[in-house]
Amino acid sequence: MPDPINWTLSLPYYTMALLFGYLLGSVPSGLLLSKSAGLGDVRDIGSGNIGATNVLRTGNKKIAALTLLADTLKGTIAVLLASQYGPDLAVIAGFGAFLGHCFPIWLKFKGGKGVATFMGVSLGLYWPATLVFIAVWLLVAALTKYSSLAALVAAASLVAFLAATEFWQFAELFFALSIILFIKHSENIIRLISGHESKIDGGREPTDTS
Repeated sequence: MPDPINWTLSLPYYTMALLFGYLLGSVPSGLLLSKSAGLGDVRDIGSGNIGATNVLRTGNKKIAALTLLADTLKGTIAVLLASQYGPDLAVIAGFGAFLGHCFPIWLKFKGGKGVATFMGVSLGLYWPATLVFIAVWLLVAALTKYSSLAALVAAASLVAFLAATEFWQFAELFFALSIILFIKHSENIIRLISGHESKIDGGREPTDTS
């Protein structure tokens, strides 16, 4: 179990880890991949989101899958590289990668909704938590057919799992990430409450969760 962050470590190291994670996370994978495949600017279609779900609206499942993979790996790579210099820096880099994906400076801070990168950070820090996330997502999605609800419940379950296993440092990180995740999904939550959220098999456009 990692120790709590030692804030006596020089601030520049934390700053560099956060900046490194942010810059890596801010790479707009969906935008770059869709443009390179000749699909145009993904921000001009559907919800205008740069995540895998909106890329899927182009009709190109391969590029959407690659976007999902790339957005996931941004979080994982940031964590694994920073972990070479200590677990504290890995946590901070993971936080930075998530922020970068959700609020990329290159796109006027209008990024994805963070689910893939959230999962990628958990994969790099503590992979059993990722299995919990995936299992809960699949279960909720199968029962409700709501992708957005599955993502939100899975994120909360991951935090609960980390707290129950006393990985407090990671639990605190993912609690903070979950708050941002819920905020980014505020429109989805409103539609869920009002009964207007699209279902996975509803024959309508998929809901953005990435």
